[in-house]
Amino acid sequence: MSRHPLSTAEEGQGSTLASMVFERLREDILEGQLPPGKKLRIETLQERYDVGASPIREALNRLISVRLVEQVERRGFRVATLSSEDLLDLIRARRLLNEVVVRESLLNGDDAWEEKLVFAYHRMWRCPMTLVNGHTNREWELLHRRFHAAIIAACPSKWLLDFHELLFDSADRHRRLNVRRLDPEFTRVEHRDIMEAAVSRDVPLTVKLLNDSIDTLVTRRETSEA
Repeated sequence: MSRHPLSTAEEGQGSTLASMVFERLREDILEGQLPPGKKLRIETLQERYDVGASPIREALNRLISVRLVEQVERRGFRVATLSSEDLLDLIRARRLLNEVVVRESLLNGDDAWEEKLVFAYHRMWRCPMTLVNGHTNREWELLHRRFHAAIIAACPSKWLLDFHELLFDSADRHRRLNVRRLDPEFTRVEHRDIMEAAVSRDVPLTVKLLNDSIDTLVTRRETSEA
């Protein structure tokens, strides 16, 4: 044990580094830069993110809690694997959750909530989905996440919102791996319809449109495996 305990400032710096590594690792996993099943060696990650071992380990443990990383006995860490069975279970969970969290948000949303949702859609609409080289546009991905977060922002349950974010991340991995197969114009129209249904406080239609969008993950996976 160290004879010199960390100061409050040092502890705060360590926590900040771990959060930075967590966000960068999370994004690299969601984008597919670290593909499903890839081994995550501490030393390699230290070089990749230019930090020490402690922030790496803390970030990995946090990613385990949100199911983006797995710890394999005596083999260290790896990016969580994906399977057709897991995707179907994930879709079912998201559909069931939407029935509650979307309804609660639309029933509780005020004028400010509505304005933020429309603004979130507008910013996403103006941003290209992919770059000229065909790679994922990180800015669009961020705006896409903010749009979906805006839909449910008025839900009063923090537990439901946290669970929604966990499921959204897991589903996002499947979607991003197939982002080049998406039709940008269809995606724009799809999200516009969701936004309009939400601001009209049409709960059944909003849930249906969101669930229809979720269901396309299965079609995309089947297409990619064909």
